[in-house]
Amino acid sequence: MLRKAGPMDANKESQTEDYAADISSIIDAQVRIEPFIHRTPIMSSELLNSISGRSGAFKFRGACNAIFSLEDGQAAKGVVTHSSGNHAAAVSLAAKLRGIPAYIVIPRNAPLCKVENVKRYGGKVFWSEATMQSRERAALKVMEETGATLIHPFNDGKIISGQGTISLEFLEQVPQIDTIVVPISGGGLISGVALAAKSIKPSIRILAAEPRGANDAAQSKAVGRIVTLPETNTIADGLRAFLGDLTWPVVRDLVDEVIVVEDKEIIQAMRMCYEILKVVVEPSGAIGLAAVLSHSFQQNPAYKDSGNIGIIVSGGNVDLGVMWESYSK
Repeated sequence: MLRKAGPMDANKESQTEDYAADISSIIDAQVRIEPFIHRTPIMSSELLNSISGRSGAFKFRGACNAIFSLEDGQAAKGVVTHSSGNHAAAVSLAAKLRGIPAYIVIPRNAPLCKVENVKRYGGKVFWSEATMQSRERAALKVMEETGATLIHPFNDGKIISGQGTISLEFLEQVPQIDTIVVPISGGGLISGVALAAKSIKPSIRILAAEPRGANDAAQSKAVGRIVTLPETNTIADGLRAFLGDLTWPVVRDLVDEVIVVEDKEIIQAMRMCYEILKVVVEPSGAIGLAAVLSHSFQQNPAYKDSGNIGIIVSGGNVDLGVMWESYSK
């Protein structure tokens, strides 16, 4: 797919740019991973519809597509990734299904439940500090020692293509959707969703949901270039990564707006998912609902015509031990 010159190009000569994925690679990904994934259910709630005034574990898709795209000789040496948890578990499971080693670099502050998922799927854990620089250094060291292939958590065309299969399922089941709200961190998920959805339905609106304590995407959109924060501070541990050079062009061109929410709004959305939908959702997964319920969305006249909103809710890794302990204090 070629990028058409948009508003940011008004003072520049017309230009086009290849994205890391397109609708063809996303359809190919759907065929490749279909034997291994579950069809994601579409859930609705009249109560949430009423509250919002509107109607209406993706990580495995990208990891599965990337790992099953490897040549046999390359795959035999294994795969390596760095992740705070969800992508790490996804890579571990996909590697297990292919019968190859998975070397997983995890920051020391990752929730215990996510680390246990990696081990449960057979991933070999290597520790790093919480910074992206430390994660990348540790992953590079493992690659040099093992010859394993890096499966980047978001800045990879195969990852983006795999995540884009969500839009194919979403719009097949609910074609009347006019707005999709997606969590944003490194941008792999929203890039795939936006590329597929806007190829199928160009008029569809793609909104990103981001925590204020890690709002690099909102800042990047505002200034028209990648902004990297010196540090992040949010309960949404899965949304602490920064945009990459493959995801940024898609976010820049195809994401209509980034809605920034506070941690307290995320916690309230988590509670509503528990109480109303009866679904266990981690903070990173609940942020889309938090965005739709936020004042900035509800009071924005630009969204008054968003009558059929699809929210991508992903990630159910909640450290229940910590939750139970907090109740006993």
